[in-house]
Amino acid sequence: MMFWVGALAAFILFLVVFRTVLLPFIAGMAVAYALDPVADWFERRGFSRMAASLVILVVFVVLLVLMFVLFVPILANQLAGFIERIPAYAQQLQALANSLLNTRFGQLFRVDAAQLQSSMGQLMSQGASWLSTLLKSLWSGGSALIDVVSLLVVTPVVAFYMLVDWDRMVARIDSWIPRDHVETVRMLARDSDRAIAGFVRGQGLVCLILGSFYGLGLALLGLNFGLLIGIGAGILSFIPYVGTTLGFVISVGVAIVQFWPDWYWVGAVIGVFLVGQFFEGNILQPRLVGASVGLHPVWLMFALFAFGVLFGFVGLLIAVPASAAIGVLVRFVIARYLTSPIYRGDAETNPDE
Repeated sequence: MMFWVGALAAFILFLVVFRTVLLPFIAGMAVAYALDPVADWFERRGFSRMAASLVILVVFVVLLVLMFVLFVPILANQLAGFIERIPAYAQQLQALANSLLNTRFGQLFRVDAAQLQSSMGQLMSQGASWLSTLLKSLWSGGSALIDVVSLLVVTPVVAFYMLVDWDRMVARIDSWIPRDHVETVRMLARDSDRAIAGFVRGQGLVCLILGSFYGLGLALLGLNFGLLIGIGAGILSFIPYVGTTLGFVISVGVAIVQFWPDWYWVGAVIGVFLVGQFFEGNILQPRLVGASVGLHPVWLMFALFAFGVLFGFVGLLIAVPASAAIGVLVRFVIARYLTSPIYRGDAETNPDE
């Protein structure tokens, strides 16, 4: 127990001290972990580990460069335009709400229009100011958050070497495990790998599919900044309910300002998210993620916020694997506790009493 507690303390200290330079290395490890099954597939078909890793890396880098060349400029222009339009959207929504209150339908609720207008004005101005400040900070700090040199140069190199040596590293670490506890540690490692792989690989595909569906759907409807909003909602879908809810609220707000009084276009925007949620809940999540992950949504959200606050962007990368591993360890400890004399008490050890 002292050894593992000390190792955990050393690991946390390491993350705190070097968190500013860990991004390309953590990203490289994540890429290698995600692509290891692909390398195994190539090996089973006669490729050497080096050749399989090289082919995978070349394809990965080509796709990454194409994404940056084709999509990043479009999304960057839409993000800049969306930031500029936030105050105008807030004012238009407020004016629309005021006009609705002056109708007979609005007067049925006997709401003080002046008071509501003041409250809504303050709320919308504060919300627009907060969202605009957040997006501007992300936009201006983009070079610090996603350093192009590190992600396009260092990360592929780290991923390549990790992918080549992955099986040997696992075997070496396995050889260090105390022989008396090797089967228990291997069982915990298998459970952790199953939980991490089920979420990281499965949820990654879910986010990719949802982002593509929302982005293309909203863009085809002609929604302003639809591609940006849809892809953003898909990317944030790894946080339960947050990505879809945020994308839904923003897209409906933009649709009301853009299309009103043609309400059927607003309904079409709502329909895109309803269809996406149906497919996510009934097809994508059961088939790609499954029930073996063992991560409760509340626990996952807490882990993302906690690791993000403690370690920044690097913390967001390690939050899901760490929380999955912690969940496996907690379930193991609880199972051991339920079979121990501490839980069963003296009646179990002294049945005559």
